[in-house]
Parts: sequence; structure tokens; C-alpha cells
Amino acid sequence: MISPPVFISHINFPVLLLLILLILSSASSHDIENTTQQKDDSSGIPPTAVNRLMQTNLPLLSVRNFRQKRQVQSSSVVPMNGTNLMWVTWNNSLPNHTVSLYNGYTNRVDYICKYKCDAGFYTPGKGRYCYYPSAIEKRGFPFEILVNKDNFEILEWKAGSYGSVPKNSVWTCSGKKIYVGKNHYGLGKVSTQDKAFYLPFNKREHWYNNYEVLTISENVISQTIYNVRYNKDHSEIFKFPPEVMHEATISNYECHPVVKTETLSKTYEVQQRWDFTFSIKFGTKTTIKAGIPFTVRGTVEVSTEVQLQFTKGTTVTESMTDTASVVLTVPPNHSCKFSTVRHKEKVEMSFTALLRRTYGDGKIHTTSIIGTYDSIQVGKVQAVVDRCELLVKFKPCPVQCKSSVMSDNVHLVFLLFTSFSCSYRI
Repeated sequence: MISPPVFISHINFPVLLLLILLILSSASSHDIENTTQQKDDSSGIPPTAVNRLMQTNLPLLSVRNFRQKRQVQSSSVVPMNGTNLMWVTWNNSLPNHTVSLYNGYTNRVDYICKYKCDAGFYTPGKGRYCYYPSAIEKRGFPFEILVNKDNFEILEWKAGSYGSVPKNSVWTCSGKKIYVGKNHYGLGKVSTQDKAFYLPFNKREHWYNNYEVLTISENVISQTIYNVRYNKDHSEIFKFPPEVMHEATISNYECHPVVKTETLSKTYEVQQRWDFTFSIKFGTKTTIKAGIPFTVRGTVEVSTEVQLQFTKGTTVTESMTDTASVVLTVPPNHSCKFSTVRHKEKVEMSFTALLRRTYGDGKIHTTSIIGTYDSIQVGKVQAVVDRCELLVKFKPCPVQCKSSVMSDNVHLVFLLFTSFSCSYRI
């Protein structure tokens, strides 16, 4: 038997409508969950040399997997090449000394941010996201904000075109050729590989051939490190084995003792080194005002403050001469060997200090720095005399003899006793 056909009119329309709404609601929720990086902006599109909108078929991530990925990529502070610039992970509030830019086109303040290695902008009025270009305009979280600690670095925008970037440009990731850029319409990224500047705007990625790149100024006239505070409570002292500076031998071929005075001296270099987590600009006059640590009976003391100028990087080198005098009494036909021995110690400890930098425009910026001090120090110099040894080849000294004659006249008998006492001089 053939079943009767089922007509649409037999379906309960309210029930069908409810099912359709549930399906659409589920699909809409799924789309929102997996496209949270797309910007919702109804503002106008800026003029561009070439507009490019590309759809990418990226695999959708579940909420759980997405959260796990965010935990892996999160970081707290990433310094940039020993400067005071650093990428700081967003923590629900703007850090101190963030790098910002007034965007005249949108009439708002934008902050330089990055999501992974893509530079973009953060603005408080658009939520806690970093908006960046990546085929389309996307928004990322968690993201990182660019911070200039103590506003120490002088930052300048310099022109670039077709992927070129000036010296000391600010990059997003070490080893990646992506830099912080901008044009009249806002912040974005410069890709040297693609030879273009990318701007995120109105859900699209726009690219340009001409742009500006954020750079760090190197117009430094002088630097002074001062207010150095050593952490003596956590210092380390390493003792080296005794080092022989000089050896000498005195041979006495005479038949009488010889008194000899020998003066030994040796010139060497002593280095005081201050290593900083912050990169000191080389090629400029750099001085340090600090006390010099030294050891006393296994403890570290610090001298009064002196002013030194760095000679090799962050090292101060001094020439020193150690002199020792030895007075020896060498027996006849003997040789005596003696030497001067130097005892050295290495001192290591951390310190804090202030760095004052004077720029070419007369501006003076100051920041706090930390580092490690180490030096090789000479403790004491000793004269060491070995046991004297008989010479292998020598002329014997003359024999000296003493004689005595005794006589006894008993019964007219003379008894003659002669005894000889001889000493042989070696």
C-alpha cells in the first residue's frame, strides 16, 4: 500500500517557526563565538591606493581550544633590544608610560598595540581589543601594549616607502620583519616582505606605499650613571689559585755567604666591569660615579665615590704594578730559588643605579637601571724562598787546618803528640 503524501499544510506552523528560530539562534551564536576578531564599525572608509579584502578559510576554534591558545601566547613584559621600550600584556587597564597617538582623522587617542606579531591600535572606546590588519580588519585579545618606561626613549616618526624602514625602527617580534607604522588615517603595520603599510579600518585591510615608521632616537650627547647601590649582602667572592708573577735564582760560588737583595715587579691590567640589563649607547661619552668594591678578610667593602669614564664598553681598565723586594743570604757553593706569588679574587654582585642621558636637543631623561658588577682584584703579593741546594759543579774551597803540639818530659823521654783539626770549606 502506498502511503499518502504528506503536505506542508499538515505541519503545525508555530512549532515549525520555533524550530527555525532555534536553529538560527544557534548558528548566530556560533558565528559570534568564532569571529570575535572582526571589527564592527560603521564609519567611513579612508581613501587608499589599493583596497584589498581577502577572505581566509581558517579552521574554527572551539571556546576551550581558543582559551588554551591564549594562555600559551600570553606574556608579561618583553623588552626591546635593551631599550626602555617593552611590550606589556594588557591587564584590564593602561600601564604607565604607554605610547599613544592622537588620530586626527577619527578624532580620538589611539595606543600602539600588537596581537601576536601584527601591530595595530587600541582605543578605550572600542572595547578591550587590539585592532590589527590581517587580510581583513581583526581584533585580538589578549594583546600587548607598547610602553616606554619612564618615557626615557625619544621616539620619532620617520618616512618610509615600499617596505623600507629607517634605522632603529620599532619592531613587533624579534626576527620578524614587521614594524609599527602609521599614515594620515591611523596606526597599522609595515611589512618589509610585502613592501607595504597595512591599515585596519572598517572591517577591511587597506595598504599603502608611503607611510611613517616609529623609530628610537640615537641623538645622544652624553650619559652618566650615578647613585650606584651595591647588593653587598648577596655578593660572591671567588678565590683563584696563587699565581707566580716572577721567578729568580741566585747562585753563590764564593767561599763565604753572600747577602743579595732582589726587587721583582710586574705590570698588569685590572678591570672593573658593570654589566647592565639596559643597553648603554656606545660611541658617546659615558661616565660612572660609584664607589669601588674591594675585599677585606672575606667580606666586601666599598670605597668612597669616584668618577670614571668607560674605556671598553662598560669596562674601566687600570694599569697596576706590583713590586716585591727579597733579601737573601746564600751559603757558599749553593743556589737559592725564590719567587713572588700573587693572590687574586673575583668579586660579583648586583646593583641598582640611575642613568641620566642628555640628547642633542638639550633634553635630559632619567631612568632606573639594574646590573651586575664584577672585577678581578689582587689581594696580596708574597715572596716565597725555596730551600737552597748545593751547586752541582763548583770549586772546592781551600782547606784550613789547626794543629797543636803537646810534649811531656818524663824520665827524659819526650813524647810528641800532634793532633790536626782540619775543616774543609765546601
